[in-house]
Amino acid sequence: MRAVPKFTFGVGDRFGQSAAAQLQSFIRAKAAGVDLVPVWNKSNREHLIVGSDPSATRAAADRAVKDLGWEAEYLLDADHINCSTVDRYIPHCDFFTLDVADSIGEPAESGAIEAFVDRHSELIGQFGIRRDDVERTAKQFLGATQKAGEIYRHIVAQKGGEDDFVTEVSMDETDNPQSPAEILIILAALADEKIPVQTFAPKFTGRFNKGVDYDGDLAQFEKEFDANLVAIARAIETYGLPSSLKLSVHSGSDKFSLYPIIKRAVKRTGAGIHLKTAGTHWLEEVIGLADAGGSGLELAKEIYAQALARREALCEPYATVIDIDSAKLPTSETVAGWNSTQFTGALRHDQSNPAYNPHLRQLLHVGFKIAAQLGDTYTAALHENAETVARNVGENLYDRHIVPLFID
Repeated sequence: MRAVPKFTFGVGDRFGQSAAAQLQSFIRAKAAGVDLVPVWNKSNREHLIVGSDPSATRAAADRAVKDLGWEAEYLLDADHINCSTVDRYIPHCDFFTLDVADSIGEPAESGAIEAFVDRHSELIGQFGIRRDDVERTAKQFLGATQKAGEIYRHIVAQKGGEDDFVTEVSMDETDNPQSPAEILIILAALADEKIPVQTFAPKFTGRFNKGVDYDGDLAQFEKEFDANLVAIARAIETYGLPSSLKLSVHSGSDKFSLYPIIKRAVKRTGAGIHLKTAGTHWLEEVIGLADAGGSGLELAKEIYAQALARREALCEPYATVIDIDSAKLPTSETVAGWNSTQFTGALRHDQSNPAYNPHLRQLLHVGFKIAAQLGDTYTAALHENAETVARNVGENLYDRHIVPLFID
């Protein structure tokens, strides 16, 4: 098992052009006294849309690390993989997010539920758990934990050992949040599978829509988050799971209202945290193009126009994690007349700016397929406007994410 420090931070570099700008933010954090491990993550769906390969993500991260002289740890995440997609990642990755949300509710192996309930009488009484709660939760989640075990053992077999990678288990892409009691039971089951899980991504209460702030009851989230940390600590103590085990917050970018809550909890308990971001960085590339003006602004407008025209197809795969009111999307003709300030004001996640439009932002968040299809035209524009793009990517990551989460 490869142990990692308590604070790990996932960043997305969908087009392989922003790794250096992202790493600069971690260098700034280190200078401010906070050690964060950058974890570059990219899902198989994103690779397929962009037409990239995990080897390219590895190359971009390695190049940034070498160019900037980064001597601390960094990782590459095989994001949201399963048995059918993991193999292409194995040669290149050292962090694996085992996504078993689709297996939640699937029946476990014959006799496994009864055996699990009998084996874990210690769960009774914790978080008010009764025996029938253990049985009900096992029926819901035991099949998923067995699937996680299957994927984990496959990776170990292919890599020839378990010493050189980090394991995360993800159950966040499902309809209902897991309670602290359910998390403890799930972690007991993962321990039975002998998975040295170091980060666990549950489904939290409230909505974690792509690229915009949290939508939910903040007081309820804080109560549940604190209880989840207790469940993690008990699982470490009771089941011998790695001491580095921590909660993972997926779709964690732009959840600005949650960062003070997470920061307080981490500071109070000494717990670790893994926060995963992705699409916010691609949006900052578009903001950088618009900010540069000229041909960069025109390309940003073209990306929006095409995204608007193909809105339904782009949004369909992300329907559960976006809320877009089409009536609040400006027409492509309106956007065509915008200057740089108007475009960046609408897209940049600054809720104090009356021009900010979360509907436009969510559409462009899922519209990276448009840029992928533009191919060299898009990447050439990033190179031509590299300074402005890098500044926007870096300011967003450091000022709006790292500072409110980790720096006093």
